[in-house]
Amino acid sequence: MLSCRQEVLHLTDELVRIESVVNTKGEVTIANRLYQLIRSFSYFQENPSYLIQSRTDNDEIERYNILAFVKGTKEKSSKTVILMGHTDTVGVDDYGHLKDKACFPDQLMEALSDEELPELVKSHLDSSDWHFGRGVLDMKSGVASHLYLLKYYSDHPEELAGNLVLLAECDEEDSSHGVLSALKNLKQWKAEHQFDYVALINSDFVAPRFEGDTNRYIYKGTVGKLLPSFFITGAETHAGSCFEGLDPNYIAAELTSQISYNPELCDQSLGETPMPPVSLKQTDLKPAYTIQTALSAYVYFNFFIQSWSPKDVLAKLKKQAEIAFDRALTQLRERHQTYCKLSGQPYKELPWQSRVLVYEEMQKQLIQQHGEPFIEHMKTFKEQLLLDRTLDMRMFAAKVVEEEWNWMNDKSPAIILFYSSLYSPRIELTGKNEYEQNLLLALEEAVQSVQPYYPHPIVTKNYFPYVCDMSCVALSDNEEGIKAASVNNPGWGTKHYVDYQAIQELNVPAINIGPYGHDAHNRYERMELKYSTEMVPNITNEVICRLLGMGKREAGTSLPERTIAKS
Repeated sequence: MLSCRQEVLHLTDELVRIESVVNTKGEVTIANRLYQLIRSFSYFQENPSYLIQSRTDNDEIERYNILAFVKGTKEKSSKTVILMGHTDTVGVDDYGHLKDKACFPDQLMEALSDEELPELVKSHLDSSDWHFGRGVLDMKSGVASHLYLLKYYSDHPEELAGNLVLLAECDEEDSSHGVLSALKNLKQWKAEHQFDYVALINSDFVAPRFEGDTNRYIYKGTVGKLLPSFFITGAETHAGSCFEGLDPNYIAAELTSQISYNPELCDQSLGETPMPPVSLKQTDLKPAYTIQTALSAYVYFNFFIQSWSPKDVLAKLKKQAEIAFDRALTQLRERHQTYCKLSGQPYKELPWQSRVLVYEEMQKQLIQQHGEPFIEHMKTFKEQLLLDRTLDMRMFAAKVVEEEWNWMNDKSPAIILFYSSLYSPRIELTGKNEYEQNLLLALEEAVQSVQPYYPHPIVTKNYFPYVCDMSCVALSDNEEGIKAASVNNPGWGTKHYVDYQAIQELNVPAINIGPYGHDAHNRYERMELKYSTEMVPNITNEVICRLLGMGKREAGTSLPERTIAKS
């Protein structure tokens, strides 16, 4: 077994001490520190071109990826394994009065010992088996594990057959500018050094899937993520005559009730079930208070997929929106009738009808109705809208749809369905080619070799259950599915663009072997030390060795123990 606990922990703390919150200058600071650290390794002093600090493309802020590689000399081989991990974190405001200690684990743990804590958190804090702090779990200990392996093989390239690439990417917590920008670097290295990318090992965090779950999970692919969004128009009216109009907030509420937490919208595949969709935003678009009801509302949902395509999701959600709209109108009519009886007013049938359009359908109508003037107007509108840096891509998309709606000839109430953010593609690892078969076998053998040294079950599953940058290194979708994600995104080509062709060209099978812990993204974020600083580097190394031909064995023989370094 690899003896690496102290060194991985030391590297983790060094990275954690740099507050690298996504979309802040901290992302630059940590990239600079990583670059200086790797440059201090003797191997990279001798081979400076094997280390680069690369700025992200088409990014509104300054930030960088760090990429480095080691060429093995044990035997000449083009086989190359990529080790990937992100260096950004979520913010620290959730730590409240302790936020100045959030990035200093020892200080934080000492301060937490004086707090009233949940029982499980307190038991972990009182033990010597857990480590607290922003980023220790998500995912700087994973980056530290990769960095440890890079350092070892840079010191001992004679033990490495093939090549090892490290990609420490920024902006995983928001829009994946980091990994998407790094695709060009990986492509360039592939051409210059004849790298054959046989696998990518990500090291994002893993956690219990339910209370009492003792498994430590390794994932052979990842869920995809979409952000289906709904622009909802109504008919404005004075609140004192509310039945004379149609409140879009009322429709939005019914839509959220229909979609959020709905198990019918769980994309079951390979025996696994992702979380159902849930609303991430629900608002009307009134700029200020008036006594009138709103003209429009905006709702968007997190939506995980495993086998469905973006086109499939649009079809399913259009149906769900129609159900919600019909139910809202039926209930509205019933309430109107009841009110008329109570007030003694004559009842008059309400004129509203349900109407749901997919964005692509609305676009076709608008071009048919208005042609070139509409196209030119929207081009100029988007150019002007891009000048407002306060708008993220989601609100940018909403503003575009709102403006396009003003051009519609038929402005009767409607729901417009579109995508307003990055599509993170799903990845399936099923053994469909030799690369996948080799990775699956290497992973199976690696787990078998390490399991005897760890008391809890190490279990492989098919889909990483959270959003991660593995989605940007391979594609399981066909061209039709990807097209649905782009043509139905109002910000595509202006505020938002992804070169899916570049992902397809890399198309490397990916797995996730990451640190284990609890409460990522909240103030009690913590990792279990033994698994995170010992098992993760060991399993990762065993996979590397088998993929690169350094750990092959005959069927039926025992797996060898491998000691890489002593701390």
